[in-house]
Amino acid sequence: MNRFLMTAAMVSLLAGAGSATAQVTEEDLANDQASTSDVLTNGMGRHLQRYSPLDILNKDNVKNLQPAWAFSLGGEKQRGQETQPLVHDGIMYITGSYSRLYAIDLKTGSELWQYDARLPEGILPCCDVINRGAAIYGDNVYFGTLDARLVALNAKTGDVVWNKKIADYKAGYSYTAAPLIVHGKVIVGNSGGEFGIVGTVYAYDAENGDLIWTRPTIEGHMGTLNGEESTMTGELNASWPGDMWKTGGGATWLGGSYDADTNTLVFGAGNPAPWNSWLRNAGQNNDGSGDNLYAASRIGIDPDTGEIKWHFQTTPREGWDYDGVNEVVAYEDREGNKRFATADRNGFFYVLNREDGAFVSAVPFVKDISWAEGIDENGRPIFVEENRPGDPSKAADGAKGEVVFASPSFLGGKNWMPMAFSQKTGNFYVPSNEWGMDIWNEPITYKKGAAYLGSGFTIKPNYEDHIGSLKAIDPDTGEIKWEFKNDAPLWGGVMTTAGGLVFTGTPEGRFIAFDDETGEELWSFQTGSGIVGQPITWETDGEQYVSIISGWGGAVPLWGGEVAKKVNYLNQGGLLWTFRLPKELASAE
Repeated sequence: MNRFLMTAAMVSLLAGAGSATAQVTEEDLANDQASTSDVLTNGMGRHLQRYSPLDILNKDNVKNLQPAWAFSLGGEKQRGQETQPLVHDGIMYITGSYSRLYAIDLKTGSELWQYDARLPEGILPCCDVINRGAAIYGDNVYFGTLDARLVALNAKTGDVVWNKKIADYKAGYSYTAAPLIVHGKVIVGNSGGEFGIVGTVYAYDAENGDLIWTRPTIEGHMGTLNGEESTMTGELNASWPGDMWKTGGGATWLGGSYDADTNTLVFGAGNPAPWNSWLRNAGQNNDGSGDNLYAASRIGIDPDTGEIKWHFQTTPREGWDYDGVNEVVAYEDREGNKRFATADRNGFFYVLNREDGAFVSAVPFVKDISWAEGIDENGRPIFVEENRPGDPSKAADGAKGEVVFASPSFLGGKNWMPMAFSQKTGNFYVPSNEWGMDIWNEPITYKKGAAYLGSGFTIKPNYEDHIGSLKAIDPDTGEIKWEFKNDAPLWGGVMTTAGGLVFTGTPEGRFIAFDDETGEELWSFQTGSGIVGQPITWETDGEQYVSIISGWGGAVPLWGGEVAKKVNYLNQGGLLWTFRLPKELASAE
């Protein structure tokens, strides 16, 4: 449902010469990081570095950053706001909880139009009713909905251009990620890993919404190309026993990145289903036969055909809900090597070769990892088997396996919240959490549309003085250069700038700018609700702007166990804040 508001701002826009929004091209998307007046992609570049070359705002003058305007998402439908704004042609686009999309006048903060998806009864979102952002291309803006649909809207008017079904929401499928656009294709994943769905990457024609190819992420399933079967993912029953692969999970719920140098999409696949690893793999072999490919993996995909180029599995025989979806960032190390980096839910920070996804290195980025002693020379974890949840079939009553304490918790050393890379320092800035869990396995059978876990759990803080931890990590050495500790879990994105700044927010509502070299807090602003969104920055008329959305929610209050009790005082919200450094204060000491 489109709610079109002919505001004064819209009248002004439409009265402009030609009145048409400047079309976004493939070249525009490829140059997004360098073009500082726009933000056209999730990640501020399809490599997801979240780095801006702008240095108008810097360590000396960030103290003069001040609010320019604020925009309320309004209504009673709030909960978590995890979107990253897009900026183009004088308009900002944001998504909101319950599958809403807004177009906002960039100068005034006035609403131009709003689209509310008509969500049916019975949707099954796992971890709050969030949406992480949109994509823009041509004349359209694209986003996904909680009933697993992909919608294209006219960027100027908000009118529906096309609306396509991704998957069956009644079977547990949903969609929450920002789409990725490459070579005229809208590339999306799916959500629903806790319902025994099958993770898949889909490519749609951006112009008309036709499905071009699909690539399942669980072995044994067939991909498609132009409406015909193409190739099987992996080899049937190579690492999945019996028929378990048919409901194998591996949801691609965080979306992907694109490496233009190798023409490769990189998507992560989530947890295998069910969580109970004993049901998936009798005998728990460590020879690869029980790895459950390609769940808990990063997968390189050809954007033209959907064929798998390579894969790297971070947690074989996964048994703790350590999804492998965390973003893969393309960068160059200090010696000029082309690398990928990813901070996994399992607590290890990985560096891979960009040509073929081959393992380069891995180091822990959180403390107290209990499930593995480390990572071997091939990139495979060295398991601590006694810290795997126990086999229920060996319990006296067969109802509950041995309870173990595992760290990190199933919400991960890092969850969905995106890290950032600085081309200035060569470091990554990783939002992480120091927590563990009591976890046990239970018997479970698959039922369409029902939770398919086979596990129980209670999350607990590892330390009294903090849970959240923003860490500056040198990817060449694995050294943690500095750390900012936060009482509540960190659940929002990070951004870096050439001005030497690192921006992120906290659940307590503070939006903070840090010194990228020392971690010193240089500026902060209280937004009034918890920040679980993703910051951006851009330049207009020689002035630098920064935006962040505030609105507490996400998985922590829903799944956080003892941690959820720790933060239950936090208020929900739904307010987009935009800050400006006035020209006259840019050189002020």
